[in-house]
Amino acid sequence: MTTEELRESLLAAPKNGYTKLTAEQKAEMESYCKWYATFIDAAKTEREATSWAAAEAEKHGFKPLVWGMDVKPGDKVYLNNRGKSIILAVIGSESLAEGANICAAHVDSPRMDLKPNPLYEDSEIAYFKTHYYGGVKKYQWTAVPLALHGVVYRKDGTVVDVVIGEDDSDPILMISDLLPHLAADQMQKTAGQVIAGEQLNVILGTQPLEGEGSDLVKLHIMKLLNEKFGIIEADFLSAELCIVPAGKCREVGLDRSLLAAYGHDDRVCAFAEMAPLFDLGTPTHTAVCVLADKEEIGSVGISGMQSQAFEYFMEILCRAQGVSVAHCFANSFCLSADVSNAFDPNWPETCDRRNNAKVNYGVSIMKYTGSRGKGGASDASAEAMGHVRTTLDNAGVLWQIATLGKVDQGGGGTVAAYMANRNIVTVDAGVPVLSMHAPIELVSKLDCYMTMLACKAIYLA
Repeated sequence: MTTEELRESLLAAPKNGYTKLTAEQKAEMESYCKWYATFIDAAKTEREATSWAAAEAEKHGFKPLVWGMDVKPGDKVYLNNRGKSIILAVIGSESLAEGANICAAHVDSPRMDLKPNPLYEDSEIAYFKTHYYGGVKKYQWTAVPLALHGVVYRKDGTVVDVVIGEDDSDPILMISDLLPHLAADQMQKTAGQVIAGEQLNVILGTQPLEGEGSDLVKLHIMKLLNEKFGIIEADFLSAELCIVPAGKCREVGLDRSLLAAYGHDDRVCAFAEMAPLFDLGTPTHTAVCVLADKEEIGSVGISGMQSQAFEYFMEILCRAQGVSVAHCFANSFCLSADVSNAFDPNWPETCDRRNNAKVNYGVSIMKYTGSRGKGGASDASAEAMGHVRTTLDNAGVLWQIATLGKVDQGGGGTVAAYMANRNIVTVDAGVPVLSMHAPIELVSKLDCYMTMLACKAIYLA
């Protein structure tokens, strides 16, 4: 063999995915990304994502799963976990004793949560006090358009949905920053201290009501909220209200090859799991899609991946077939669908170029996440990585290897460890992201499309 033939047969030579994409695939990619944009615009919180998923699932023939329910091959079922996470499944032709093919993502994203007693007035400006949720650079959240999303459980026991700042006729909200002319002291601080958590106070208004008192602006804001949503100040105690970036998903670049939106992490992978499941047909193994909450703060709580909600869902399915849940888990496979960082040439020193995901090279596969000495990682086995590699290659899916930066640079985690703890073989894979955890993140259309195809291939494996 010539040197060139040896090189071609023995060495890996990743190429930009656009060099391999057919015209038909490009058209399908654009259609898929337009559908995804409708989801990401409608789903800025885990509640909204869950609601959207349940409604879309029912349009595609899914039925709510209830205790004692019989299931047969081809049945489509879902469990809405208290409005904050959701699990969907298409029952396979093989018994659950042979295991399930699972894709698991999360639908929460970094944001600002309102404190239980948020409304106050200072210097005749009304504010909401917030507590940031997840890993954020606090300074990125000042001086950008913001919106209010969430629910309020009112005194009379009714629940009202709240969205302010998304409609073109709505006002937006903002957090102010210090002008550079007076920022000599501020600019000497580290990036983590430039804006303190207690300074992330959201401006609501400045116009007082007529009358006497030091709370007339606050009272005016409360009056407006009462007129629109029927709430009183005490109702904030029984509310889940979030501050998120305002605005819709937009195409980026003169070639329109990227998508900019809030919450790509990890709703871009959540959608990639859902989309192929809706029209999957009857798979060989039961296909399960998990959209969990609370990943950004450790996957804790009743709607997080560490809760028993997943076991409850699988127990209903397994009981219907007379199968042990533990036995099902032991024979199952999970693709932990979460984003990776895309290599950014503005900060090349943070990454190992040979092992970092790149934009437009396809779905990224991570053998491990964690930090420093792989702390907190599930660290997939050679067999698990081989299964993914073979499955994606056979399906014609473009994929690449990814790690989360240089060894001692930092790190992060996904839901993978919690699925692996259940004795389920698990591998991380997802969409590479630029500006991860910023108010607006960037992803490649090609990588979004390939991640969806990867999830479909796993379901059908």
